[in-house]
Amino acid sequence: MYRPYPYMYPYGATGNNVDQLGDSTINFSHMYNDYIRQQTVSGQATWTEGGAVTKCGIPWSANQYMTAAVGPNSPYQCGQTLKIRNPATGREVLVTVVDETAGYSRNQITLHRRAFEMLGANPQQGVLNIEISPAPESEQQKWGGYLLKIAQTAYPSYQVTKYHFINEKLISSQQKQETYEYTLQSPQERITVQGTVVYNPKTDRILSFNIRET
Repeated sequence: MYRPYPYMYPYGATGNNVDQLGDSTINFSHMYNDYIRQQTVSGQATWTEGGAVTKCGIPWSANQYMTAAVGPNSPYQCGQTLKIRNPATGREVLVTVVDETAGYSRNQITLHRRAFEMLGANPQQGVLNIEISPAPESEQQKWGGYLLKIAQTAYPSYQVTKYHFINEKLISSQQKQETYEYTLQSPQERITVQGTVVYNPKTDRILSFNIRET
């Protein structure tokens, strides 16, 4: 049975371990956060329907409900994009951090129910073993995020499960092109969409964009 933000396990690193060497202070908790922020880590996820108010000020409905909450000591930050993988099914989703769950350790996360189900999990199981990793920088580039929102709008019954930067091309001093590829999943099928944007690198204004299935 579903319970909101229910599962809190006593595992993972805790506290701010501080060691002092002379006049220098080494905050090992901070160092650990910096390390884990860049790594793929094993963890556990539960799910929620979300709420009206979030700690990040970002609604659970953002990113087509592909959203998540992390613990107060998590290395992941509000608005950050995370890649969540279910090793049992091989399915992946990209989620946006929108909230905080009290009592969670660094490798615990709460997913919106839609994201939980997109991983191929049955909500009745309550807790899912997952792999958490930050989305690569190329997946968080400005125009990649812009085209992601267009793809989500153009395909409302699909969820974007992954995307990556393909290439960029300087057309002229006033025109630059970037291309991204998106994988979209619906209950019936999986499709691949390619998005291209042309913009003026001097003014940062969009000149044209295109979305097409490949």
